[in-house]
Amino acid sequence: MVEDPSKRRLGRGLAALIGEMDQPSPVGAPTGVNPDRLVPIEQIARNPRNPRRQFNEADLQDLSSSIRQHGIVQPVVARMRGDRYELIAGERRWRAAQLAGLVEIPVIVRDVDDRTALEIAIVENVQRADLNPLEEALGYDQLIAEHGYTQNDLGEIIGKSRSHVANSLRLLKLPEPVRDMLSSGSLSAGHARALITTSDPAALARTIVAKGMSVRDAERLAQNDIKGQNQPAPPKPTEKDSDTVALERTLTDALGLEVKISHNGGSGQIRIQYKTLEQLEDICRLLERK
Repeated sequence: MVEDPSKRRLGRGLAALIGEMDQPSPVGAPTGVNPDRLVPIEQIARNPRNPRRQFNEADLQDLSSSIRQHGIVQPVVARMRGDRYELIAGERRWRAAQLAGLVEIPVIVRDVDDRTALEIAIVENVQRADLNPLEEALGYDQLIAEHGYTQNDLGEIIGKSRSHVANSLRLLKLPEPVRDMLSSGSLSAGHARALITTSDPAALARTIVAKGMSVRDAERLAQNDIKGQNQPAPPKPTEKDSDTVALERTLTDALGLEVKISHNGGSGQIRIQYKTLEQLEDICRLLERK
């Protein structure tokens, strides 16, 4: 059986993958280019499959100011798509370069397939902590769904445990409002994981954010909710028929006290509600007369 070349990369870590990209292609190779090729910025497009979606505007402005003064220190990595370049890694630098007014930027060109491009993008962003927890989970899910990776494979690629991957993927079970809080940073991954099996994650998430709860506090809140779910529900009162309701009203009018009747088949009970001892004495006198 021929081994899948992508599997041979597993476990080599970010340094091997990025280091491999940062080296010039072999002489004579189809994509042999200088790693600092300058490419007009308008010929470069973002990768729509890039797991990173959120870019902090203040951070982009800071990076843009640095680029104006010092230029781009590290080239972006891209691949050819027709007559244009599609980013693999470095979208933040590309965006900041546009803000800085650069007309061209240094590019390392690599000939990689969709799976490898996504793998590189995830590895680079995870190791640099550039992805928020939801983006990270969506990236893992994409590799599993589209390219057949297992959780163990992903753990080896990113240098983290299988349980880290599994816990990240569990975040995708949360409803959209909670995922939005996770993306914006108002809720941490630890807070969000505590809510996955609760009855109303969105409501609990709003409570956590409003009260500024710690992860431990959020876990206790979630546990209380889960315990409440396991309590047997109180029996629902059966609807009374119109004859019973009419009889209750007649007895209530006759006694001047509230009367409730419940029955099941041929048996049941009558409840007469009194508010004072005098009313109780009146009931006793009425019963003694009988």
